[in-house]
Amino acid sequence: MRQEISILIIGLFVVLTTASATAAVLSARAPKPLSATLVNLTQRINAWWVMVALMTVAFFFGRYGMTILFALISFAALREFVTLTHSRRSDHWVLLGMFGIVIPFQYWLVWTAWYGLFVIFIPVYCFLLMPAITALHGDTERFLERVSAQQWAIMISVYCVSHVPALLTLNVPGFEGRNLLLIAFLIIVVQGSDVLQYIFGKLFGKHRFSPNVSPSKTWEGLIGGLVASSLLGALLSFITPFSPLQASAVAFVACTMGFLGGLVASAIKRDQGVKDWGHLIEGHGGMLDRTDSLVFAAPIFFHIVRYFWTV
Repeated sequence: MRQEISILIIGLFVVLTTASATAAVLSARAPKPLSATLVNLTQRINAWWVMVALMTVAFFFGRYGMTILFALISFAALREFVTLTHSRRSDHWVLLGMFGIVIPFQYWLVWTAWYGLFVIFIPVYCFLLMPAITALHGDTERFLERVSAQQWAIMISVYCVSHVPALLTLNVPGFEGRNLLLIAFLIIVVQGSDVLQYIFGKLFGKHRFSPNVSPSKTWEGLIGGLVASSLLGALLSFITPFSPLQASAVAFVACTMGFLGGLVASAIKRDQGVKDWGHLIEGHGGMLDRTDSLVFAAPIFFHIVRYFWTV
């Protein structure tokens, strides 16, 4: 498995090195001051260097590294979500519990592979208990809005994201000890789909998918990105328990859900009147701006693998 991960990491570093060199050449030849597109391109490539480096470290620490990394991602994403939504003093105990109890407990369930409680702790117990705690304070101003925002915050930032390291708990016959490769497959195809949709949209995009939600998304970008990422999934089937056809189909479903996750995230940002979730990553916005595709893709991918490929 380490050999396969090493090949993937080397491949990513080659791609990023090529991208950095291309951006440097374009910047050197472009008139000064540089256009906003070139500046943004350089920022995005630099941000990807940081993210790939962090993922590389986490991969070589195995289950420990991945669980800790995604717990920290959930913490950062939850902070961004809570910062953008309305809350009152009476919500402080619930907010404290979201950070101090929900995140640690959810990832402890991932670590212990307690599947039965892992899948219902947030959408059942937390969803019922959190509004009850808020109601006990007697503050009814914008109650439904506040409670809904809190529930969506932990659903998106914690519950959905935690399904990525949860892939390490699955028992896939003939694939024992190689589950890190499932995480690599998911991240590469979903994030690759984002990039491919952007490229196809810039090259061929004419018909906007949802102008009021995300003006930059086009039908041409969506179709081209999904087809290309499905082919990418087939090419990466050697690191999965899937056949090339199965890998292509799984990649298509995951990337479609990733697109819908990005659309939902854009709708929330529009509703809150902001362009990005935050400014944690230069050129990429906040943590949620980078994980919004995984939000919908990870749970679906996890349960597809669990249903069809585990014992």
